[in-house]
Amino acid sequence: MPVTTADKRAAFRKMHAAGCFVLPNPWDIGSARALQHLGFKALASTSAGFAWSIGKPDNRVTLDDVCQHLTALCGAVDLPVNADFEGGFAHEPDKVAANVARGVRTGVAGLSIEDSTGDAAKPLYERDLAIERIRAARAAIDADNSGVLLTGRCEGFLVGQNDLEMVIGRLQAYAEAGADCLYAPGIRSKEQISAIVKAVHPKPVNHLQGWPGLSVAEIAELGVRRISVGGALARVAWAGFMRAASEISENGTFTELGAGHPRDELHKMFG
Repeated sequence: MPVTTADKRAAFRKMHAAGCFVLPNPWDIGSARALQHLGFKALASTSAGFAWSIGKPDNRVTLDDVCQHLTALCGAVDLPVNADFEGGFAHEPDKVAANVARGVRTGVAGLSIEDSTGDAAKPLYERDLAIERIRAARAAIDADNSGVLLTGRCEGFLVGQNDLEMVIGRLQAYAEAGADCLYAPGIRSKEQISAIVKAVHPKPVNHLQGWPGLSVAEIAELGVRRISVGGALARVAWAGFMRAASEISENGTFTELGAGHPRDELHKMFG
């Protein structure tokens, strides 16, 4: 019996009640199905990984691109899918709300909204506007009782504003505005992670682990509820591709092709 969208959303919300889980980031249908095959219980899209897959840099895809992508991911697996919805593809809260409503209709179980502007001169939205954008996203999600889980993101550490107190203050405000989960990508140290977890308790925290370092067990000990890897899996895949293609182009040899995943195993996985 097919898993319904409502089932996925209920399961995803339940996963945030206790414990710690890994939320890996596929960039297309094949990688999503592979991650389901490996036993993961939920997935998250990656704006960067998806953008690279269609030949664009991160944050240069359209709302149409993303909604088509999310619809495809949600339809390809029986797992809940959390959407990297960037900044909502709009500045004004009412337009963010309209776009979030469209995102909900793709079948996602969760959705995140960032507070980065894309403007190097003013990389974060003014605090009050950022809060209103979260509040607008919350209202859009609740308009039809969708049950989609909203994550509020503060991008301070990704845009060079490494003020932990500021980041925590924003995350607390996003929680008050209706965010179910809080996320500050770029935070790396145990002390920083622990401080955020304690500051927004009892709301769950997402931690980005897109580089070698802390283990799942170590992150779980800090009280983090879920762990994502952003575009890291896509970058690993691109690394293998570029090594092999560069060897052929530059040396005229094919050594790296021997490192490919076995063809029969791929057929079996997708069969």
